[in-house]
Amino acid sequence: MAAIKKYRFAVVPNADGSVWTFKLRKGVKFHNGEDFKADDVVATFDRLADPNGTSNALSVFKGLLSKGGTRKVDDHTVEFHLDAPNGSFPYSVSIDNYNAVILPASYKDDYEKTFEGTGPFRLESYTPKVGASFVRNPDYWGERALPDRLEFKFYADVQPRILALQAGEVDVLDAIPLDVSQVVLGNPDITVLRVASTAHRQLHMRCDMAPFTDKRVRQALALCIDRSQLVDGLCRGMAATGNDSPFAPAFPATDKSVPQRRQDIAKAKQLMEAAGLANGFDMTLTTLRYSDVPGYAQLFQNFAKEIGARISLNIEDQDKYYGKAVFGQSDWLDSPLGITDYAHRSVPNVFLKSPLVSDGPWNAAHFKNATYDGMVNSYLKALDLDAQRKAASDIQKLLLDETPVIFSYFPDLLVPVRKNVSGLPLIAAGLLLDRVSVTS
Repeated sequence: MAAIKKYRFAVVPNADGSVWTFKLRKGVKFHNGEDFKADDVVATFDRLADPNGTSNALSVFKGLLSKGGTRKVDDHTVEFHLDAPNGSFPYSVSIDNYNAVILPASYKDDYEKTFEGTGPFRLESYTPKVGASFVRNPDYWGERALPDRLEFKFYADVQPRILALQAGEVDVLDAIPLDVSQVVLGNPDITVLRVASTAHRQLHMRCDMAPFTDKRVRQALALCIDRSQLVDGLCRGMAATGNDSPFAPAFPATDKSVPQRRQDIAKAKQLMEAAGLANGFDMTLTTLRYSDVPGYAQLFQNFAKEIGARISLNIEDQDKYYGKAVFGQSDWLDSPLGITDYAHRSVPNVFLKSPLVSDGPWNAAHFKNATYDGMVNSYLKALDLDAQRKAASDIQKLLLDETPVIFSYFPDLLVPVRKNVSGLPLIAAGLLLDRVSVTS
């Protein structure tokens, strides 16, 4: 693998991808003046991979990296000894895993006081729920950052954010929901940056609860959906069509030759009849109040009527829906039928594991399939794109057959900026503000 010179490190795997060696850039300093060294990397990932810790990073590192697996070779070389070979490990310690911020080895659980890091801007001030400001880091190892100061304002809801952008009080918003995009798309003073994304809404069906114990019922619900109406109507064309697996069109490994599932009401009714449900069934769909999700739920409710499935909706605030995010204490993970929002990842590893493998911590479908688990292991171990595509093809076909989760569409990331802003890199995981230019 070629060294990545732009960043703080270069990366090389061993022959089977079980050990990854990171060569750290010399001369990098934390905002507090300390040198960035291997000890900081080891301390950070030992903390994040600690099974007794509370970091959400454990959902990524479970079965991948254990505490003690990160080892210092010298001051500027670190080896990651993985629990199992993995062909995409660098993404697990990148912006894809937003918890994986490397902090000084001396870190004492005070991140919100300092926002310590090595980036182009350092913290000036921070007030929870109000805002934060950052100034240029004069000791940054990379190109000189622009502008010299950034101010972030926090809003409780999307509407005040939109009004602030329209009034010129702010120059950039983070990603906006599809359902409010029309408000800014026609504004001549605003440009909406659009990036193909792998973000999606997972519609899960609990495979351990009737009627979803019968895969024919799950297939029937997937077949009743008009995906073109979701993409062209709900998403106003700003989305890619899903094919009931996490493999979005944006992933290079996706096998695009796998036939696309389309609406087929006649076949769906046949499957319902074969499953002994010619008269349909009653079920509550539980989901969260966020972006286009309630609209999707309502459309799904209408689609399901066509095959006799009588779906009532329970749309909750996000805190109630996610609960404690553990089985037995979460409407997300315990509901028989639900829709959950998933953010973009650059590789499908988290999507393949956490919500779908038998012991996955986010397995809301309660899907347990040893063959699938083995296919995922094969995919994760693959070091080259051809091997990944072969494994992906097998996974896509199995999930089309089993259909524990419906993946109907992958909405684009939409970021509105005022016309005086330039230089924002188009990154579907979010925008890195390292070369932003704002003119008066």
